[in-house]
Amino acid sequence: MAQDLPRPLTDADFIPFDMEQAAIGHQLFYDPILSGNQNIACAHCHHPDFGTSDGLSLGIGEGGQGLGPDRTPGIGADKIRKRIPRNSPGLWNLGAKEIHTVFHDGRLSISDVYGNGFNSPAQEWLPEGLNSLLAAQALFPLTSQFEMAGNVAENQVTGAVHDRIDKGWPILAKRVRTDPLYGPAMVSAFDEIDTTEDITITQIANALAAFMALEWRSTDSPFDQFLAGDRLALTPQQKEGMSLFFGDAGCSSCHSGPLLSDQRFHALGLPPFGPGKTRQWDPYARDVGRVGESNRLEDAYRFRTPMLRNVAKTAPYGHNGAFPDLEGIVRHHLNPPESLATWTSDMAALPEVPWLERVDFIVWEDSLEMARQRRKIDITPQNLTDDQIADLVAFLHALTGTTLDTPLFGVPEGFEP
Repeated sequence: MAQDLPRPLTDADFIPFDMEQAAIGHQLFYDPILSGNQNIACAHCHHPDFGTSDGLSLGIGEGGQGLGPDRTPGIGADKIRKRIPRNSPGLWNLGAKEIHTVFHDGRLSISDVYGNGFNSPAQEWLPEGLNSLLAAQALFPLTSQFEMAGNVAENQVTGAVHDRIDKGWPILAKRVRTDPLYGPAMVSAFDEIDTTEDITITQIANALAAFMALEWRSTDSPFDQFLAGDRLALTPQQKEGMSLFFGDAGCSSCHSGPLLSDQRFHALGLPPFGPGKTRQWDPYARDVGRVGESNRLEDAYRFRTPMLRNVAKTAPYGHNGAFPDLEGIVRHHLNPPESLATWTSDMAALPEVPWLERVDFIVWEDSLEMARQRRKIDITPQNLTDDQIADLVAFLHALTGTTLDTPLFGVPEGFEP
């Protein structure tokens, strides 16, 4: 078994970031200053109380109120107009050097196709000077209408983004550089700027990346301790689950390497629901996955393999949060067609939104679309006993870090959910 296990993660696997910059990113992450209507922060969808996610299948973004599963869709003119189409992913270990692709459909990756180091929705308009893929990733929720930007005509940011994706970032940067606390702090933390007038969205993104990378690096789970040589770090049941994971169950064929992800895309036949991540000419609510980025038909309904550190903390599971617990998503992997046939809508963690209910499960009324999704499954069903499934779940719990309760920064005082 030992030769089949990944090597331990070490400091050398992670990009070094500046602690002073991270301290600024910490405050920005929990500050609604970066949203169009200044009513939502990054932390509303990525909160440590919910494993750096939000505890929902599909999130309640700009216009909502509250935090986590208790978040409500807002009222009056401010109420949400759409659910977030995909599950909010956890942020663990995103500062790893090995990561080259992010988002469920991989629409942001390291590449020189546009001459700026990244293949991204911003194409050639991505700002220069970003310190990492994580910094580039931090920019895009700021431009998303339903996540943080707001609806068209509600504010300057979303109006600018509607013109071109990069036009909203200078507006947000001006807010930060003219703030009496952020401005001087950023001049002190970033060597390339001399005055507050020099602050751009680049420094903001780099500060956010520094914070996320340092705050949510997790390499001390019982599994990590086992890889480092502590053979007593795992219980007997967790060892059985580990043997299955890296052996007969075949989990490591996709959840491979030190980060437990091949960073590739696979069709799992997850039960569909929600507004979908529709493309320009899609006539109805659906999510075609990777093909939306690649335009290759073979990529239809495929989604990126998630990393698994602290997976027990990030329920619900799947690109749309279709399964509320680890046992459910494990059983789905073992037999997607059977799981899809027996799944029920009450398994989805969707806050009640009466004006959107008609859309929530409308894709199930399209027999042709459902048939296409059922045909595209990359997993071969296999049989495991209930005890073996319990062993796998126990191993997944062994991927939870042992120092999550003592983060470098924590939730700042005054954060308003």
